[in-house]
Amino acid sequence: MSRRRRAEKREHTPDPRHNSALVTQLVSIVMLAGKKSIAQGIVYGAFERASEKLGKGDPVDILLGALENTRPKLEVKSRRVGGTTYQVPLEIPFERQQGLALRWMVQAARSRRGTMSDKLASEIVDAFNNTGNVVKKKEDMHKMAQSNRAFAHLRW
Repeated sequence: MSRRRRAEKREHTPDPRHNSALVTQLVSIVMLAGKKSIAQGIVYGAFERASEKLGKGDPVDILLGALENTRPKLEVKSRRVGGTTYQVPLEIPFERQQGLALRWMVQAARSRRGTMSDKLASEIVDAFNNTGNVVKKKEDMHKMAQSNRAFAHLRW
């Protein structure tokens, strides 16, 4: 970790089609090897399929609903005290919550079968309906934080 200064947060420029910085962040996470136009095609295709499956209009609203169901509020971090390592539960800042949820969604989509836009659309729909792997991962993280809340006094 750097001891100099805290890294500055960069603002995401809104994407051209939906005018949303959140969509730009999702495109950046989906992107591999700098192929941004391919990643945009995947995300836009996933949005079309997800809105068809759910019968709703605005794909950004669907993504926001999916993120609301998958954002973790607590996490555990290892803290070494007196030769023993404790799992200390911490609250997560909003930006990290959103980043984790998006990364988990893309990671779960990559582990499915089919084309990437279909897989991402399925993950978005599952997260919107409060089912699927990403929601389970969030609940597991919350369970771990709850079971280790006795060590909350070791927070730093």
